[in-house]
Amino acid sequence: MKKIINRIKEKIEIVSLKQRDDLYFINVKEEHIIFLLSYLKEQEGFTHLAFLQAVDYDKYNMFQLTYMLYNYDIKVNFGIKVIIDREKSEMTSIHKLWAHAWQYQRELHELFGINFPGSPRVDESFVLEGWEEIPPMRRDFDTKEYSEKTFYQRPGRSTNDPKEYMKEKLYKNFVEPPKIRREDD
Repeated sequence: MKKIINRIKEKIEIVSLKQRDDLYFINVKEEHIIFLLSYLKEQEGFTHLAFLQAVDYDKYNMFQLTYMLYNYDIKVNFGIKVIIDREKSEMTSIHKLWAHAWQYQRELHELFGINFPGSPRVDESFVLEGWEEIPPMRRDFDTKEYSEKTFYQRPGRSTNDPKEYMKEKLYKNFVEPPKIRREDD
């Protein structure tokens, strides 16, 4: 794997590298991601796209996309991370490299609002038919507010501190055992 990393370093800048036994992660600049993914698939044997996922760093106004690739010959997982702007959240589609990538891209479009221009069916609902709120996986989506606005409050419902509730309901007859003094105390 070190040889592959060195060949990548000859072609593009690697922002950072983390590794353990059979799992490697590199961070690259956005302008290099399509070249790198193509190179890894065509030249280095990373033929399987295991998943594509996003993390919302709203505090820093960015998303991190992670493309997880697998090479069956050398049995190595390789995560390629890239940072994109949260306000203009758009990334080039990779559905021409891996046909099934359109599903991941469609999911990220719906749940995070990340656009993948040209990706098949990217604008169709994936799981949230008729959704008109901000994408629900964005960190600024207020689930409590949405829940209170959308669902009625059932009578008799209350919120309890779990620790106190457990003491009261499950352990109300519990007696603390006496402290045992050790000879060296």
